[in-house]
Parts: sequence; C-alpha cells; structure tokens
Amino acid sequence: MAATVKYDEVETGQEIPAVEYRVRRVDLVRYAGASGDFNPIHWNERHAKAVGLPDVIAHGMYTMAQGGRFVTDWAGDPGAVVEYGVRFSSMVVVPDDDNGATITISGIVEDKREDKRVVVALTAKSGDARVLSKARAVVQLS
Repeated sequence: MAATVKYDEVETGQEIPAVEYRVRRVDLVRYAGASGDFNPIHWNERHAKAVGLPDVIAHGMYTMAQGGRFVTDWAGDPGAVVEYGVRFSSMVVVPDDDNGATITISGIVEDKREDKRVVVALTAKSGDARVLSKARAVVQLS
C-alpha cells in the first residue's frame, strides 16, 4: 500500500478535521484481552474507585492507539506512519452506561520535510481534558 494523501497536496499548517471515537466498557474488556493488561482499574468500577480513581479509566495504550488510528485513517496506509509518540496527560474516564466516553482527535500538519514526510501534531481530548500531549506522527506520503 501507499499513502493516499499526496505530499504535493499538503501544506504546513493544514488542519486535519476532528474525529470522535467512542469508548465503552466492552471496548476496554476487548482491549484487555488483546493486550494482556487485565488491571481491574480498566473494567471494575469498585476497584477503580477504591484506589482513588473517579471511575474505570481507559488503558493509556488504548488511547494512544486511537491517535494512531486517526493518523493511519488520514494517510490511507498504516505502513506510512514511520514514527509515532505521545505523552499521557490525563485519563479517559469511561462510565458504565450506553454512551461511555468519547475521545476526540484532530491534527495539524506541523512540518513538511523534503523527503516526502510530514509531521502531524495531534490533539486528543476527552471532554474538556487533553488526554495526550506532545502527540506527533511522522508520515511518509506519496
């Protein structure tokens, strides 16, 4: 595969529209099975509150994965992402209801390099809280 976004069609400062990703408790249970991270703060409300959390929280790596998903969906090719890193800045609290929580991710082309690579800076929020900081991806475009 090759990225469907063309290098010549991208400009520094270009905004990538926000996408909302819903997170429900069932998603966290599925992620726990896939990742092997069965820490009960990610699925058991009683345990999460007992250790001082407001409720069950999403796995940090689950949250990071949604940022990766955002970039690969934009680029059109998962193999186009050559670097990706974040810092975790807040929790995604996931209530036990039909709606769960929402992670809203947007991006901006921060730098356009000569090697047909671009740096995409991400903003990821859940409610009013920024849940990822210093989130950056380097993407190889065609």
